[in-house]
Amino acid sequence: MAPSIDRQGYWGRPTSTLEWCEENYVVSFYIAEFWNTVSNLIMILPPLYGAVQTFRDGLEFRYICSFLGLSAVGVGSWCFHMTLLYEMQLLDELPMIYSTCVFVYCLYECFKQENGISVFPIVLLVIFSVSVTLVMYAALVACLVLRSIFIVTWVYPWLRGLCYTSLGIFLLGFLLWNIDNIFCDSLSRTKYLLSFIFHPKITLIWPTLHIEPQKTS
Repeated sequence: MAPSIDRQGYWGRPTSTLEWCEENYVVSFYIAEFWNTVSNLIMILPPLYGAVQTFRDGLEFRYICSFLGLSAVGVGSWCFHMTLLYEMQLLDELPMIYSTCVFVYCLYECFKQENGISVFPIVLLVIFSVSVTLVMYAALVACLVLRSIFIVTWVYPWLRGLCYTSLGIFLLGFLLWNIDNIFCDSLSRTKYLLSFIFHPKITLIWPTLHIEPQKTS
């Protein structure tokens, strides 16, 4: 929880079930967690550009949905960290589930010969998406990772370097996320001792690397 819980801002007291280590309303009266908020720009702007380029190149609609889903995660995360309201927390967490379902669908359909829609995997992923639990989300992420490793190992081996680099960055973001959560008190004390040199810079880095690991309780 943010050390400055008594500091009031534009959105009032937090109503979300989760609150992060970054102090509230330090940088702006209108943004509860400034660094956690602005770091989401990396998840909003590039995916929008990707969606436009995908449309222009005439690629399948599922790829456009993937880019838009990633951008929706960024917008939801922006709103959550900006307000720390429960409604905005749902806007952050639910798109993570739905967009991951789109990613899984794209990976498992990438070798089909025809341009069409497969109903069965969509139905299966819809069932997964309404079962909003940490286990379900972890299962979806595991499917993404394992399918990606299979593709770059057996189908496109020249992409191994890119895949393993991406996976390493993902794990680094997950590590920094856990450091920020577990060692919040120590990091906060360090911040005051070092006059804002170290923290919350780490809270700016880990969402960018990891695209916000799951926060569903």
